[in-house]
Amino acid sequence: MTISPSIIEWLLQGDPAIRWQVMRDVVGSTHAEVHAERSRTAAEGWGAQILAEQTFDGLFGGGIYNPKWISTTYSLLLLRRIGILPETKPIQKSCCLLLEKGIYRDGGINYFKSMKNSETCVTGMILSILSFFHYPTNKYDLLLDYLMKEQLPDGGWNCRRYLGAHHGSFHTTINVLEGLQEYLNFTSRSKSEVIASRDRAVEFLLQHRLYRSHRTGRVVDSKMTRLSFPPRWRYDILRALDYFQYSKIPYDSRMDDALQILHKRRQKDGCWILQQRYPGRTFFEMEEVGKPSRWNTLRALRILKHYEKLT
Repeated sequence: MTISPSIIEWLLQGDPAIRWQVMRDVVGSTHAEVHAERSRTAAEGWGAQILAEQTFDGLFGGGIYNPKWISTTYSLLLLRRIGILPETKPIQKSCCLLLEKGIYRDGGINYFKSMKNSETCVTGMILSILSFFHYPTNKYDLLLDYLMKEQLPDGGWNCRRYLGAHHGSFHTTINVLEGLQEYLNFTSRSKSEVIASRDRAVEFLLQHRLYRSHRTGRVVDSKMTRLSFPPRWRYDILRALDYFQYSKIPYDSRMDDALQILHKRRQKDGCWILQQRYPGRTFFEMEEVGKPSRWNTLRALRILKHYEKLT
């Protein structure tokens, strides 16, 4: 696959959040160059705009999980994708809130008074945030034990397991997978059980060819094939493939259906557009639906660059 110099130039004209990842994943800049650009994300552009919304007590949007998408949880999820450096001090205060306000008696995270058990999607989200930002706590084992206990026989997770669900959910599974991977990147503790759990969940997605019923082959939900950003709590093939390349999951032919969709969605000029946005409150909009998307183009290019030599 050829990457047009004009597309790279266009990407590098974007926000620091885009530029440092393009430099790392597409251009192949030096570590020092990438780090210098990444350091700008807390002081300029989208990252700085989000950080400016934090109040003195560490909250964003006036809440822990709601309102969507300006709450503390979703603000930190977006800052993780932007790549704010872990040592950014204001983030640690927010991480403390997310953990202390959410840790529940079953070891997971529960922000909901109406629920008598933890929420698996949210537990995966919080694990990803705490791990990415290197938050110092002795509660990681509790979160991991809860997630290991909740994993279903098919390898996936489903936040409705407590209601009797016995088949994995794409949405829950990707949230937990991202949490496990950030934990693996962060910790130096024994990883074998976490890796085994991750691998079972990856197999779950591959058995479904990332978006199809494993029984009928039909598309589970057409929204999963549409390219969005930010993904919030929702699953789509671009999010899954980006997770695969980030986690260095080896190429598998069962990725091909999703990779072909990615190729088909590429525009004539070499970019990808933003196809959908999930309704909810935001501090600002980064991109416009139906227009060229630097986020989607960056992610698509690094996926194809990672797997193109193998496919």
